[in-house]
Amino acid sequence: MCGIVGYIGNKNCVPILIEGLKRLEYRGYDSAGIGLINSNGCKLIKEKGKVSDLEKLVYTDNISANLGIGHTRWATHGEPSMINAHPHVNKEKTLFVIHNGIIENYLSLKKGLIEEGYEFVSETDTEVLAHLIDHYLKLKNSLFNAVRYALNEVEGTYGIAVIYKNESDKIIVAKKGSPLVIGIGDKENFIASDVNALITHTRQVVYLEDGEIAEVHADCFKTKTIQDEEIIKEINQVEIGIDAITKGGYSHFMLKEIMDQPESIYNSMRGRLVFDEGIAKLGGLQGFEDRILNSRRILISACGTSWHAGLVGEYMLEQFAEIPVEVDYASEFRYRNPIVTKDDTVIFISQSGETADTLAALKEAKKKGALCLGICNVVGSSIARESHAGVYIHAGPEIGVASTKAFTSQLVVLSLITLLLARRKSMSLEEGREVITELQSLPEKVEKILKQNSLIEELAEKYLLAKNFLYLGRGYNFPVALEGALKMKEISYIHAEGYPAAEMKHGPIALIDYDMPVIFIATKDFVYDKVVSNIQEVKARKGRIIAIVNEDDTQIEKMVNHVIRVPKTHSILTPILTVIPLQLLAYHVAVKKGLNVDQPRNLAKSVTVE
Repeated sequence: MCGIVGYIGNKNCVPILIEGLKRLEYRGYDSAGIGLINSNGCKLIKEKGKVSDLEKLVYTDNISANLGIGHTRWATHGEPSMINAHPHVNKEKTLFVIHNGIIENYLSLKKGLIEEGYEFVSETDTEVLAHLIDHYLKLKNSLFNAVRYALNEVEGTYGIAVIYKNESDKIIVAKKGSPLVIGIGDKENFIASDVNALITHTRQVVYLEDGEIAEVHADCFKTKTIQDEEIIKEINQVEIGIDAITKGGYSHFMLKEIMDQPESIYNSMRGRLVFDEGIAKLGGLQGFEDRILNSRRILISACGTSWHAGLVGEYMLEQFAEIPVEVDYASEFRYRNPIVTKDDTVIFISQSGETADTLAALKEAKKKGALCLGICNVVGSSIARESHAGVYIHAGPEIGVASTKAFTSQLVVLSLITLLLARRKSMSLEEGREVITELQSLPEKVEKILKQNSLIEELAEKYLLAKNFLYLGRGYNFPVALEGALKMKEISYIHAEGYPAAEMKHGPIALIDYDMPVIFIATKDFVYDKVVSNIQEVKARKGRIIAIVNEDDTQIEKMVNHVIRVPKTHSILTPILTVIPLQLLAYHVAVKKGLNVDQPRNLAKSVTVE
């Protein structure tokens, strides 16, 4: 992990590689490097830090080449450093390897290679791949076969790209558990871990599947399994426009994506609502509705922000579809030997569709015979392809590491699934139409909240020196408290904790004093009076309180330090509105602290390792 890009053709690949790496910066990384092969030989340039630091080195050397690969690394094995950065090379520095993923048996492979006389200079598992491929090059006399034989010894996950001085007419790529695509050009071809790195050059792409290896030339490519079986691949058309991956005049991608939410929410429901029948129409689930309805239970598996969306989905589905629901961290799912049967439906939520733990959980559930549904943003992603059925959220590319618009779009899609199932159960036509009316009004209501951006920015100024935040909510707003706290700690590096408001008395109340800001999500619903009581408990302990309330609320304003108002909506949709002020608050606190909002430290956008 994290970013891979490569080029072979007639152009100078250096600016293409640098541009591609910049397109992949949003994934999170700590070092970068490129490997080039030209008529003068091989060139390796690596640097700890940002792509801009690498770029200075590259252009100082004034080099060019028609074949090259580049990588941004997020440290797993070995600290961030120039030595640990990719590409990794063989002893002669004629073979370049870049790799996303983790080689789990690298220590045993490394031991065997050391015994053969190979020397290692880095702490990485990837350097093992470079020497292992070199070992097979000496035996098999073909780069393609050397990579294939090496990968048959590997345990773990990988998306790799390899180039070799003595076979400078090709790039070898392979995939298992970490995404790789081939971009098809006119007498030039590209490779990348994400189509965002390619769309300025081509919209024609080929997605590699697990266990596939490809030999990419300037004018063609061939694909096999690592067992050496021929495969015919389909070329796909990418619909993303370049404007979708630029800041559009905003200071940061995160702010742009927060402000994009009226449009992204609309796109998530567009063409999917049938008002006359009070129901949602989801083509990706067509033919599976009865099986879902007859499920013994629904499980939802996800990580991070998507897990919080899953918690909201649990409330929705149990209340309105009347099916038992459990929500699991994907990272725990397959390691606790989950009891999953063919009578279960499992929903996997992932913005990227490549989250390693979620993808592994999906494969485990499939083995056990469950119906597996994917909720993803990225078309053609691994989870989308592995699932039996599913729904795209159509939020558009999300570049900021801290998820915002993908979260609200996930909630929209979960509400559509709930509406689809509930109308086939006991939800009346009238209530179905009410939900649809409220869904259709969401973009306008979100616009109204976003107009309070300046007010929220002023509020952020007051809490820059806070060391801790406590977020409290009940019912549908408990997961919103978790998500608000996650946003604050992700980008501002302030410790924040989300809690059910009623559980505050069972521990966190001991933390409350004047220096502990407490954020309540307190909209008017069936637990409103209970939340008012919880506010009084915090107030009695001199806690400073920020409350997210409905526009017509006059009671809470008298009890708290600050209020942020949101429009009323159907209970099922409340989290879509209440989370937006919390996104803006975290954003403004982080910006005012001078932090890198789009690329927070230690985080990666698409977590493709466990």
